[in-house]
Amino acid sequence: MMRAHGALFAPLIILGAATLEAFWLERTRGHYDWRAYFASLGDVALRSVVRLLPLGITAPAFNWLWSHRLYTMPLRAAWPWAVLFVGQEFLYYWLHRADHAVRWLWATHSVHHSPNDLNLSAAYRLGWTQGLSGGSLFFAPLVLAGFAPLVVGGALGLNLLYQFWLHAPWMPGLGPLEWVLNSPAHHRVHHASNPEYLDANFGGVLIVFDRCFGTFRAGRAGVALRYGLVEPLRSYNPLLIGLHGWIGIARDAVSSKSLRALLAATLGGPRASEAAGAAPAPRRSDPFEDPRRSLAGPGP
Repeated sequence: MMRAHGALFAPLIILGAATLEAFWLERTRGHYDWRAYFASLGDVALRSVVRLLPLGITAPAFNWLWSHRLYTMPLRAAWPWAVLFVGQEFLYYWLHRADHAVRWLWATHSVHHSPNDLNLSAAYRLGWTQGLSGGSLFFAPLVLAGFAPLVVGGALGLNLLYQFWLHAPWMPGLGPLEWVLNSPAHHRVHHASNPEYLDANFGGVLIVFDRCFGTFRAGRAGVALRYGLVEPLRSYNPLLIGLHGWIGIARDAVSSKSLRALLAATLGGPRASEAAGAAPAPRRSDPFEDPRRSLAGPGP
């Protein structure tokens, strides 16, 4: 019973925080996009319904790997939790990086980048086709190594919970902690669609793997952040928001004249197809940013 209450309490806190922020932003900015707010709620509702359907391959794959695991992690000790945290962060980095590099994965992940404003309600717009994309299989090594699927899922849930507050554009910097931790300033750069900011800062809780693998990018003084997709999505329909990437894949796949073209349409990089014929998005300055300073705190 307590676990059920906890599972309900967290979403209510998240929704409440996003709603309070919405009223505050409307009062301080003079405008808030409530249609985008409700579109994100629609995405949550559709995701909840889809989860009831046996569509995904992740759960069967994880259950099979668990039955063939190489080891069983002794979770009463401290070191397995440290291994789980670092391992999950490492694999999340590569999943997130692949989300931006493989069109099949981008079709779902682009939903998260579709809001044209960055705020807390954008944090839970995650796309309701995750079961189809199969991105969660990136965490399969943790199950094979001896972490139960529920434990791996819980670690990912905590990762995403940490990232909720990163979507608040008004949050201040974290100072020296930004050398190690992902922060709102780092994540604002990740969500920006300016050419100089694309495909950077993929970390979840940590930013260290971006620094190690060359994908860290700090904000540039005087360069205003522009949010949303390279080709802005203007729809507020959760169905279209969730399917627009897949519609593009289907259209290009049907028109493919060769196996190479078909593979490019499904597994190739998403950027060229997204940008083709795209009109420049209107420049959207972030009123919470001081253009005279770095957007991401300490430099690399």
